[in-house]
Amino acid sequence: MEKKKLHIGLIGYGGMGSWHARMLNEIPETSLCGIWDIDPDRREAAAAAGIHVYESQQELLNDITVEAVTIATPNDTHLPVALAVMSAGKHVVCEKPVALNREELAQMTDYSRKMGVLFTVHQNRRWDEDYLIIKQLYDRQSLGRIFNIESRVHGSRGIPGDWRNQKQHGGGMVLDWGVHLLDQMNMMLGSRKPLSVFAQLTNVTNEAVDDGFRALFQFDDQLTFLVEVGTSNFISMPRWYLQGENGTAVIHDWKLNGEIVMVSDWEKRDAVPVVTAAGLTKTMAPRTDETVKKYPLPEVHSDIRDFYRNVNACIHEGAKPLIQLDEVMEVMHIMEAVFRSAEQNSVVYL
Repeated sequence: MEKKKLHIGLIGYGGMGSWHARMLNEIPETSLCGIWDIDPDRREAAAAAGIHVYESQQELLNDITVEAVTIATPNDTHLPVALAVMSAGKHVVCEKPVALNREELAQMTDYSRKMGVLFTVHQNRRWDEDYLIIKQLYDRQSLGRIFNIESRVHGSRGIPGDWRNQKQHGGGMVLDWGVHLLDQMNMMLGSRKPLSVFAQLTNVTNEAVDDGFRALFQFDDQLTFLVEVGTSNFISMPRWYLQGENGTAVIHDWKLNGEIVMVSDWEKRDAVPVVTAAGLTKTMAPRTDETVKKYPLPEVHSDIRDFYRNVNACIHEGAKPLIQLDEVMEVMHIMEAVFRSAEQNSVVYL
């Protein structure tokens, strides 16, 4: 039996909006009814791509064929647009960060329940295969007890020159990329919650918003988790670095280049000293080849189309949303702690 299609409207046709449009047109379970954007150039671009363009946001909301609306507008507009969509009795898919703070998210959540509509968030980086590889290694504990995880994204072009570099629109890298990496941290560690965070923001390219940050989280059992975003990195550090008692895994880049190195012989402790201009060291000398083994990273595959398939199943079949609002709220809580730690230049306990 063929599944019922989900008919979706799209508000916002910028970078992510156009991505959603392409995705919705590729999935058999969804049908894109049309878009609205306040920018005439973006409306023209949508029309040139063969997409129906509504005359106004209200016309889109008045369209009885539209069952759900995806919101891909600047961060500060998510709240009013979402409330308008819900008031029209339509389900909501919102881009991240869903709101600027926990109070806004709570308002959106409460109103969605009052109106009896689905409200979910596009936390798409849960489908990134680099993350899923590291999560699998963590889950299997094949490197022994994991004691340190480092997650980084580095660029060298500063913040995009649009609303993302403006504080009033919810710009900055904590809200733009931190929301992804912190969500991945939470989903990876599951019931383990961070005990504290020490964070630093950077303002290399502008003073209005953060163009990067470092946040070091402490967990139980002496686990540390470093989350770092930079936009002035002309040599990038590894995307992931995972340390266990018996080995280390690294993913260098988005193309999943990396490896796993594990100890194969703990008994052979002799090392060839490393000689430097100022002396020698055996402590920091690399292990000899016969005491370690190298392994390729495991293959993990995902399909981001499952996000909208799940939205369809939630609305038409009563399925459970893959993105739970309490998970989103926890990420908002952690982002607020990151800002507070940086402002106070101190550890914040969670």
